[in-house]
Amino acid sequence: MFVDNATLDALIRGAVLGAIALVFVVVLVRITGLRSLSKMTNFDFVMTVALGSLVAGGAQATEWTTYLQIGAGMVGLFLTQVLAALLRRSSETAESAMQNQPVLLMRNGEFCETALESTRVAKSDVIAKLREANVLDYAQVRAVVLETTGDVSVLHGEDLDEQIIANVANMER
Repeated sequence: MFVDNATLDALIRGAVLGAIALVFVVVLVRITGLRSLSKMTNFDFVMTVALGSLVAGGAQATEWTTYLQIGAGMVGLFLTQVLAALLRRSSETAESAMQNQPVLLMRNGEFCETALESTRVAKSDVIAKLREANVLDYAQVRAVVLETTGDVSVLHGEDLDEQIIANVANMER
């Protein structure tokens, strides 16, 4: 592709094509916005992994047609992500198909054992999150939520507005 020496060509090709692929991803992110690589849904996670795979493939391409196909794949991923975001905004069915529902792991100082078991979250992990949130007493905990992103939110204090957890699945009911 670049020079006649196979070893030198592989080194140059990997460095140059990898850098070009990375710059191309940055351009696509600038066009579509930071939401493209956010950690919001399962769909977004798969998008990020697939994009990384394509960048790696671009760095290893041995022909320009392969490299162009990889670039087209990147554009396709971003277009699909934009369409999915539009669908999620306009359709509750699409939203629920693409996104997990948040789950209540703890409520009013008590662990939700059924939720812990079904989500495969260890009690020790919840306790670690409580420490991170500076919770000093279980009685301070209004709710602990396993979010759609896999993050854990700790809500503590005197009162909790029920609207904050209105869309959260409560498996203890």
